[in-house]
Amino acid sequence: MVISDRWSVYREVRDDSPTPTAQIVKDLILSDVWWDKVDFILRITTPIYEMIRITDTDTPCLHLVYEMWDSMIEKVKKVIYRYEGKQEDESSDLYSVIYDILIARWTKGNNPLHCLAHSLNPRYYSKKWLEEGVGREPPHKDKEVSKMRMVCFKKFFPMQEELAKVKEEYSRFSSCSEEFNDPDSIHDRWVVSPMTWWTNHGQSAPLLMSLAMKLLSQPASSSCCERNWSTYSFVHSVKRNALTPERAEDLVFVHSNLRHLSRRTEAYKSGETRMWDVGGDSFDSLGGIGILEVADLSLDEPELQAVTFGLDAQEVDVVEDN
Repeated sequence: MVISDRWSVYREVRDDSPTPTAQIVKDLILSDVWWDKVDFILRITTPIYEMIRITDTDTPCLHLVYEMWDSMIEKVKKVIYRYEGKQEDESSDLYSVIYDILIARWTKGNNPLHCLAHSLNPRYYSKKWLEEGVGREPPHKDKEVSKMRMVCFKKFFPMQEELAKVKEEYSRFSSCSEEFNDPDSIHDRWVVSPMTWWTNHGQSAPLLMSLAMKLLSQPASSSCCERNWSTYSFVHSVKRNALTPERAEDLVFVHSNLRHLSRRTEAYKSGETRMWDVGGDSFDSLGGIGILEVADLSLDEPELQAVTFGLDAQEVDVVEDN
């Protein structure tokens, strides 16, 4: 477009430059230096974007947030230092500014639960994980994590006897002592998922195991709640504003569970049918159904009942008559 003769017809001039705006835009778009800078910006923001996308799902990842932030900052630093040709021990003005912004955001959004969930992930105590990155240390040796972990322990276990017991259980778990010194237990910390590890090896620490099973299955954001609100807005619309709260909640519950069940089917994986994804993880795929059409559907209508129970509309009418 910018190399067309018609582009030069545009003659608007900015107050701060005698050069026509069209010429400025053309020079930028055709400049390899400018595109190198764009590519540099994208490489800086990609680790940040990828981390946000992972946490903004229904996937249980509360126990991964703390480590993901550290890894993301390290990736950003490597990109900047490689671009500027600096060594690890040198300083970078650009990285200092970006680092301060990221740390300020982390400080604002950090929650003691992130640190507790991080502490209960067996993977972060394994030798292989510690050797993967420079300066890594297990959660029980991290000052910030330990402080926040104690805040959570005192919140969850206000009774002194239970608090003392859970601290003793965590001491054995983090130091791989007594029952946790079993070779299989140590080996599985790196190999299996955290939930599987606690299921197989956590019986000797019942309080800590119960806490781990709850936290390791939690998502890291409120997206799943917001999706329920989106589903509610489809169910309780202007057309159906006479629904009782109990009825609307039941419909949202049914829809959400149907969405989860539909994701296990081969048809969903191949992208053929995703009608239950309205208000789900991806809002750009409604399986060919328009927004207004979906908004007009409810479990009270034969068409949707037919989809739900695998019947045709006539069979639904027969069922209703009976």
